Amino acid sequence: MEQSKIDRINFLAKKAKSPEGLTDQEIKERAELRAEYIAAFRQDLRSQLENTYLVDEKGNKRKLTPKTKGNAQ
Repeated sequence: MEQSKIDRINFLAKKAKSPEGLTDQEIKERAELRAEYIAAFRQDLRSQLENTYLVDEKGNKRKLTPKTKGNAQ
């Protein structure tokens, strides 16, 4: 996500806490920017986890696999 969009999210957050508050249009913009930020965060985390390996005591590497209902602990 672009730094300018993060800066805008922060500006809107500060403005929301101020006495003047946000307009309806700014509330909608803030919700859209937050959703975009969360989607980018999740994609980055998913990418990082896809490139993560676990190493056991014997030095064997295995790829990290996602948890499913069948193998949840």
